[in-house]
Amino acid sequence: MALPKMVHVVDSHTEGEPTRVVLSGGPDLGTGSLVERLQRFREEYDGFRSGVICEPRGSEVVVGALLLEPEQADATAAVIYFNDVGYLGMCGHGTIGLVTTLAHLGRIKPGAHKIETPVGTVSACLHDDGSVTVQNVPSRRYRSAVPVEVPGYGSFTGDIAWGGNWFFLIGEHPYEIKATNREQLLAVTTAIRTALRDQGIMGEDGAEIDHIELFSKPGDAANSSRNFVLCPGAAFDRSPCGTGTSAKMACLYADGKLAPGDTWRQESVLGTVFQGTVVEAESGQVIPSIRGRAWITAESKLLFADDDPFARGILF
Repeated sequence: MALPKMVHVVDSHTEGEPTRVVLSGGPDLGTGSLVERLQRFREEYDGFRSGVICEPRGSEVVVGALLLEPEQADATAAVIYFNDVGYLGMCGHGTIGLVTTLAHLGRIKPGAHKIETPVGTVSACLHDDGSVTVQNVPSRRYRSAVPVEVPGYGSFTGDIAWGGNWFFLIGEHPYEIKATNREQLLAVTTAIRTALRDQGIMGEDGAEIDHIELFSKPGDAANSSRNFVLCPGAAFDRSPCGTGTSAKMACLYADGKLAPGDTWRQESVLGTVFQGTVVEAESGQVIPSIRGRAWITAESKLLFADDDPFARGILF
């Protein structure tokens, strides 16, 4: 594939986690469902993904958001989320960043907006104070108290849950969740993810569990818990993770520990917070909502030269 000469992007961070929205210069994915367009993106234009997100133009921490025309007449936008190693079904912090970006550009005003994603349409409300509430896709716990033996680390027990991505959630562990301990947290969560894959522990229909989430007591007593989330690849979420908080609340609901309308305050490894609530849905699922804030950090143009050896990114 030929790369564009220039790509217009807006960068933001949501409670510490960066999002890069591609406004123009992205690939022409044609028509069809968002799932079909995602498949076309993956199969024909993956070099664009890595060129925009990977070094030297980005980093493993950044999540990309390709802004597309929606299928539904009443939808504000459609989006495909991606990172340094692949594609995401849904991204909570990214949706907050996307809505904040659209407001920054003057394309939307406070109020409710529908955003199409490959795993379903979500609702996002831009509030007058600049915060955003995202009503996520239906979320559920798939399996509870699943044991896994992790070479070099011992045994862990966790829940498998869907919150727009597949998570393995662990409450009991010996690790202190703080930013200065990130290397140890990255090492153990990466080992857990590898062990799940090696032992055939999967999500529904054989889906890979590519997010690992550890929990502990919060640093601030006003909050409900603190988490550390390993994302696909080798990066961890600086925010409290929207889809991870959704998965956590689905598990709490299944255990009778979170009632509809109760507020769950999820604290990140940095101490930033998402406020979450759920409403009941069919078949034991919940519809979670996450509220947080994003800030615009840059509006820029990425340049791609024909003779640049790293136009498609540096792939480690």
